[in-house]
Amino acid sequence: QGQLVESGGGLVQTGDSLTLSCAASGLTFNRYGMAWFRQAPGKEREFVAAITYSGRTTGYGDSVKGRFTISKNNAKNTVYLQMNSLKPEDTAIYYCAAARTSYSTTYYANANSYDPWGQGTQVTVSS
Repeated sequence: QGQLVESGGGLVQTGDSLTLSCAASGLTFNRYGMAWFRQAPGKEREFVAAITYSGRTTGYGDSVKGRFTISKNNAKNTVYLQMNSLKPEDTAIYYCAAARTSYSTTYYANANSYDPWGQGTQVTVSS
């Protein structure tokens, strides 16, 4: 079972940018798609973005399309989430996760398709 560690969260203002990182260990990173989810207080976990194992295919939740970009560096065992034009409604704990299935050419927006998960990093956007 692999381990994922997120970093890069923090307190920013509306309109700012922030990049989250997720470092993986204990799994063959280049075999697995990755995803970011988020959870705000009192709300269910929400799909943010996903990328296939090769990095060729990406997908985004409707609320972040055009503002967020997911990328994957297999040489560094790291997945990133570039977040631009941040809004207060982006405030949440952001989690990264690795796909359960290796070498999948499609991405998944369902949280049940992912394991393991990181511990999360807090992103707070002030108005």
